[in-house]
Amino acid sequence: MAGEVSEAVKKCCNLLKNSPGDNEKFAALFMVTKLVKGKHATPAARIAIFEAIGFDFLRRLLLTEDVPVDCPPSIYKSVALSILTVFCSEEQLATKKEMLDLIPVFLDIVKSADDSENDDNLMAIGEAYNCLKGLALYAPGQKALIDAGAIDILSEIYASASFQSDEALNIMGLLVAKKGALSWDPKDPKAFHAIVNKIALDFETDQDKRKFELAECLNAIIFNCPRKVVSESAAIETWPQSIYKGLTDILQSKVGAAQRNPALILTSSMLDLLGVEWIFTDEEKGKQIFLLMIQLAAIEVRMQLDGKTLKGTQNNQNLITACYIILELSLNFIAQDTIDIDQKERQSMYTALKGAFTAVINLLLKVTQEKNKPQGEDKLFVCATIRVLAAWLAQETTSMRDQIYKLLPFMLDNAFDSFHAYKARRIAEKSGQLTDINPLGQVDLLRVLLPALCHLAVEDESRAIILKAGGDAILVESLEFHWTIVNYKRPPIPRAERLKALSQPKPELTPEVLEDMKDARLAMISACNVLMNLTVLEAKYVENSPIFNNLLKFIFENLPELKDIPENLVLHGNLAVLGLLLLKQLSSKVKKNDFSITRFVQATIRFLWDAYIIDESNDPTALVVAMSYKEHWIEMMELWFLGMQTLAGIIAQIPWISDFIIESGWAEGIVQLLKKVKIGTLPTNVKSAFEDFLCHLVDANESVVEVLKKAEALRVCRNHRLMELGKKLFGD
Repeated sequence: MAGEVSEAVKKCCNLLKNSPGDNEKFAALFMVTKLVKGKHATPAARIAIFEAIGFDFLRRLLLTEDVPVDCPPSIYKSVALSILTVFCSEEQLATKKEMLDLIPVFLDIVKSADDSENDDNLMAIGEAYNCLKGLALYAPGQKALIDAGAIDILSEIYASASFQSDEALNIMGLLVAKKGALSWDPKDPKAFHAIVNKIALDFETDQDKRKFELAECLNAIIFNCPRKVVSESAAIETWPQSIYKGLTDILQSKVGAAQRNPALILTSSMLDLLGVEWIFTDEEKGKQIFLLMIQLAAIEVRMQLDGKTLKGTQNNQNLITACYIILELSLNFIAQDTIDIDQKERQSMYTALKGAFTAVINLLLKVTQEKNKPQGEDKLFVCATIRVLAAWLAQETTSMRDQIYKLLPFMLDNAFDSFHAYKARRIAEKSGQLTDINPLGQVDLLRVLLPALCHLAVEDESRAIILKAGGDAILVESLEFHWTIVNYKRPPIPRAERLKALSQPKPELTPEVLEDMKDARLAMISACNVLMNLTVLEAKYVENSPIFNNLLKFIFENLPELKDIPENLVLHGNLAVLGLLLLKQLSSKVKKNDFSITRFVQATIRFLWDAYIIDESNDPTALVVAMSYKEHWIEMMELWFLGMQTLAGIIAQIPWISDFIIESGWAEGIVQLLKKVKIGTLPTNVKSAFEDFLCHLVDANESVVEVLKKAEALRVCRNHRLMELGKKLFGD
């Protein structure tokens, strides 16, 4: 039994306690080495022996150079180490302060491996590694090792390929997993690249079972690196290619789960760090490997989830989550349409993905039926499962609809929880009051779900579910939250430093802040898309909703504040058009003297006016999309036409808005623009948009007639056959 101490152990303890001097005690230790490893070695026995020997005596043995003349110099050290190894495997002893204080001694012994020729020393090194391994299993030992600089020391030992250096690597992997990205210098990745280049080369060239051990260790190191600085500097290093070659060797071979799983997990960490583009650096086989990787990840998800409950996934959640990452990043990459996949490849990929996502949906349906809500790690795994499903739903808009409708309330519930935890974490970080980190707040699940919600908001059944769950209120809250990031305000300068600050240039925004702003813009654009669908398709609901009324006020107040920079153009268009759609629905609630409307209309006109110009450089008679709009025109073209059409409708409902439009000079601007366009080259849809808009303007405000005539509208109507407008301005 664990708590029992045998007679032999009691006898040995008495002998140790009653030894008159060190020599007698040392003689008794030979009996101890047998007892602590045999059948007598219960935890209680080890603790009793440890107390009987006394820590000071072991420490003296370990450090003394003073040995009898006819005795090998390392004998004391060797005996002490073989006993300490056993004690280090007992948690109660391995976490004692006296034991942790020996870590620098153990590290010195393993550091001397390069200078060791004789076998006695090599034995001592092996035992010291055993001690370090035992201590590294427990949190106090990990902390003490990290504090003693063990990560750097063990890196150097592995890099110099000395005796038992794989042991150094394994302990280092454990410590890096504990300390995370802080294991490396966040500004200078030189040390990181040096060690990873070495491990990756071994991983590429080794062809025995060590290859799979190296995969696990590489994963710990890559998963826990300072991501930004490493991903930016990795292109000139050898390790991305070495890892690619090592992984493709494994993934293309017939291997068992024990070999394939570490390879899939390492693949997911590499994709997460370097993006899917990393695979396509191999121009010849990149696509083949990419498709194989999707197949393997999809099959693994299906095998791991098929027929299982949440409890049944617990042992393999790490592997399943890695496959989720592979699938999510691959689906996002395919959506960019930069890779040419033929019909046969597409069909086979779709079949594999459908199988995987059927299993994902069935697992989540089971979770919704369980009495107890998932907690802790299980809750995080459920969020990861919803996240990968969101990536699939953003691309696949038709399959398994009934199951999706059943799942949607549960998905929304988790997404809202995650968003609120994420928002709370960001606010606490900003105010410097972050105390306990809710792991649920590491990722904003709602943000990931938004592209899928765009499609779901178009379908009657899912739209009803979104509104019933209060999705409109949370979407508006999400829009307002991301606005605080996009519309970044520098922290206020303390009074005493204001004078000094005036004379200095404004500090540049950090890459992190810029990255945050970029992501928040995309989140706002997605939220606008969902809200537009709700606004158009739920007119009655929107008309009576205080939530949408507040959203309109939010846009009125904030759109004019949006900085006029190229990065904000798509967001500007989305907010402007969402504002117009809402204004059209809520026109009866608008007050004539509300100044915020004027500013909103001006900001909206700016977006619509600047889209089309005359191509001065190549052909002064050609109407073209302005350069700044061109690179985003695929996502903005529909917005522009919808904006023109909606504004025309608003003029009919709220005629006094026409005054601002006329004052802005845009109406005559359109005529002057079209005057320069060569006859017969004006695209039909653009012609209709401009004509319809000007006709509505004339109907609402007669004073525009003179303005348009003055700008030579007659010539424009004749040239481009604007019959409707011609009738309104000049009669038949």
